[in-house]
Amino acid sequence: MPVLAPKSYVEYRNDAYRVEGTRISLDSIVYAFQKGLSPESIVQSFPLLTLEQVYGAIAFYLANRAEIDTYLAVEETAFDAMPQPLETTDPVLYGKLMAAKTARQQVES
Repeated sequence: MPVLAPKSYVEYRNDAYRVEGTRISLDSIVYAFQKGLSPESIVQSFPLLTLEQVYGAIAFYLANRAEIDTYLAVEETAFDAMPQPLETTDPVLYGKLMAAKTARQQVES
């Protein structure tokens, strides 16, 4: 019986994890998975992905959970530290977005 080579579903390029062969970030898949979305629902949100790719990305995350959770935390901290143009150009909208983010974080805790 022939031995099949393992298939890769996630790649690290340009300082980010992506679903292999796409520009879709692993972050997007993981956040959807953490919110309780099924792989089938995630595919509906990202129609460029196949169900196999979504399951592969989730399996990669689960196999490397500590490292990916650390990576996501670092990315979120870096994002939060970046200057936000909306803060100066549209402070009302910026305030609403920050309030929504805070509310989401409280629900997730």
